Amino acid sequence: MGFSCFFVLFFLSISFHPIHGTPDLIQKTCKNTKYYDLCISSLKSDPTSPKTDTKGLAVIMVKVGISNANATNSYLSTQRLTSTNDTLMKKVMKECAEKYGFASDSLQNSVQDLGSELYDYAYMHVMAAADYPNACKNAFKRFSGLVYPPEIAVREEGLKHICDVVSSIIENLSAMI
Repeated sequence: MGFSCFFVLFFLSISFHPIHGTPDLIQKTCKNTKYYDLCISSLKSDPTSPKTDTKGLAVIMVKVGISNANATNSYLSTQRLTSTNDTLMKKVMKECAEKYGFASDSLQNSVQDLGSELYDYAYMHVMAAADYPNACKNAFKRFSGLVYPPEIAVREEGLKHICDVVSSIIENLSAMI
């Protein structure tokens, strides 16, 4: 009888206390991404992340990407309005703002796809969102004399890194099926 009580108490104790060294879901998820630190900091900054599953973590990262794309769209729109009278620069800034708007829309579509567990489509939308900034950079290259602003290059890199994290999480979700 004493052994049985010990056995029950032992299993009860490990069920209420996680084993040390076991990575939590955020760490486990981020470990499989190219940008671990970005993944960790983004997911840990969201108060709902500890209460969700891997799909929920993907949605949180997509929302980080949407926020990035929207902020870049706003930045470009503001720059276009406050830039010099250079109509060509204004035209390119407008085109870039539109591309970041499309990136945001594409990421929003991926949230819907994740909700429906259509991981291939979600992945496709995330990859499209990651590619829209290239169209912005190419718009600057089309016109000699226009220099791709470093502020936009940093934002482009940020969105691409976020999308890379999301695509890695989606790949892991697809593998779980």
